[in-house]
Amino acid sequence: MQTSFLPGIELKVPLLGFGCMRLPTASSNPADIDEALAQSMVDRAMEAGVNYFDTARPYHEGNSEPFIGRALKKYPRDSYYLASKLPIWEVKQPEDVERLFNLQLERCGVDYFDFYLVHNLNKRDYDTMVRNFVYGQLLAKKNEGKIRFLGFSFHDEPYLLEEICHAYEWDFAQIQLNYMDWKDIEAESLYNTLIRRKIPAIIMEPVRGGALATLSPESATLLKNARPDASLASWALRFAAGLPGVLTVLSGMSSPEQLEDNIKTFSDFEPLTEDETRLLQEAAAIYRSSGEIPCTACGYCTPCPFKVDIPRVIGCYNHYLQTKNWVAFDSLYCTMPNPAKAHSCTRCGLCLPKCPQALPIPDLMEKIGKFAEEIAQNN
Repeated sequence: MQTSFLPGIELKVPLLGFGCMRLPTASSNPADIDEALAQSMVDRAMEAGVNYFDTARPYHEGNSEPFIGRALKKYPRDSYYLASKLPIWEVKQPEDVERLFNLQLERCGVDYFDFYLVHNLNKRDYDTMVRNFVYGQLLAKKNEGKIRFLGFSFHDEPYLLEEICHAYEWDFAQIQLNYMDWKDIEAESLYNTLIRRKIPAIIMEPVRGGALATLSPESATLLKNARPDASLASWALRFAAGLPGVLTVLSGMSSPEQLEDNIKTFSDFEPLTEDETRLLQEAAAIYRSSGEIPCTACGYCTPCPFKVDIPRVIGCYNHYLQTKNWVAFDSLYCTMPNPAKAHSCTRCGLCLPKCPQALPIPDLMEKIGKFAEEIAQNN
């Protein structure tokens, strides 16, 4: 397994990290982790040297942390790296930091975190962090040996990343980066900020929530003709992992097949060549022309108080944009429970500050709802 060894971290960290936000589930309920299957994937990952596990309090509606704690219990504590994140939106007063941190240690069944992050910093939550003296409290935890490396995950504009990096000393930072978002959400600028400040980068959403594992037919054909034996996901992972200064690239793997494909990509890792980079840019331009909504299906916008399944609604629509198959859209959309469909949106706006991509979700629900009605009326 390809590893990284960066100044300031100085550990052999696998270049492929196991993201625990999209574990296999036994039903459509994200809280219902298929523990037997997920355990087998953890075991296979450990066997292959993929021993960096990234979890967080909200993943799988709170079940990810306890699961990964149980799954890793059979292994010596020094044989894996465990990362989790402070849910900054739950911090209402300074005392909450101590309470939440201790609760997470207990839920994961460990005495320390190898990597600990302030979760999902944006302008609002950064203000919360400063107001509640979060950094100083976490630095104290690091000095106590309960955190080995302290960082943050980020979803906002480049100017704010500069401000956060200037204000405090960080061991690492986690940013969303993939070959679509390189320009679309200024991921290149975020990455360059970290490189300039010599802060190791952890990459999340390298396959954009799975969207870059399918692409549009035209984009997929272009890449498949160049490397018939390579998955589309491997192109995305090689783009992110080939960048200098990257500590690890997180992949939220939901099946053994995805795990094996990723192990294959990183076991004999090849950065993209210049020709492959140009080809990937061409494929990205074709894909952009489909107008697909850049939703990563992270689920931060859920649960909706009116039961709209926002990621699934957008996923149905994106599938149509990729394939132009209205029959498939109608079939996928019709199988959703009625309250989960777009027309149930009341434009309450509670989802808006939660979306890391800053998507205009109420507007999208209105647009997709009207599209679904047109499909139903005309066919």
